[in-house]
Amino acid sequence: MSTATFDHLVVACATLDQGVRWCEATLGVTPGPGGRHAAFGTHNRLVRLDNEDAWPYAFLELIAIDPEAPPPGRLRWFDLDNPSLQARLRDDGPQLVHFVARSTMLDMHRWGLITVGLQPGDPVRAGRDTPRGRLEWQILVRADGIPLAGGALPTLIQWPADLATVHPAAHLPASGITLTRLTLRGMPARARDVLRLRGVQHADDPGPALTADLSTPLGPLTLKSPT
Repeated sequence: MSTATFDHLVVACATLDQGVRWCEATLGVTPGPGGRHAAFGTHNRLVRLDNEDAWPYAFLELIAIDPEAPPPGRLRWFDLDNPSLQARLRDDGPQLVHFVARSTMLDMHRWGLITVGLQPGDPVRAGRDTPRGRLEWQILVRADGIPLAGGALPTLIQWPADLATVHPAAHLPASGITLTRLTLRGMPARARDVLRLRGVQHADDPGPALTADLSTPLGPLTLKSPT
């Protein structure tokens, strides 16, 4: 079975302005541009992760509900409609909530996960406008918008084939930030066999579903998902 590849970290924010301020104060960089996701009523800003050897075309996404967007008619991705999550974001600031892995065979990985008893969601066509034109992709999103295994089971995305042309990270400036370790807790063993993610660590001890260790211009930093 084809291997899924780490694509990006998802950091949820109460507002995108809050996310920009957090990024500058915590990571030491100003995030690059992102865009609006009409299908989900969200918008984002992006920071490239300089991991070309281990995880080429990787980035960190700051995402928030877009206050100018009409209601999307469905629950938003990454559990952003959860009142408890929104309260934490307002009180405590942006939080790592999930990660996304890319696949070149999305349907195969989807059915592989379903076969081992997981429901990763249905394929959705999403997109946003960029200075280079319209960017579109396919992504698996559950109807309830909730990531599985507390966020340790990635959302799967399939970009167009020419990553050097279309992938967001290909058009972001170097940030000086690298992801030095991504540790997952709670991903079912059979899901590991389906996805075969390279370079991630799995831990069995109690703790957050996601732990991302970063090297930043301000020094080492560890981001943890809520427990």
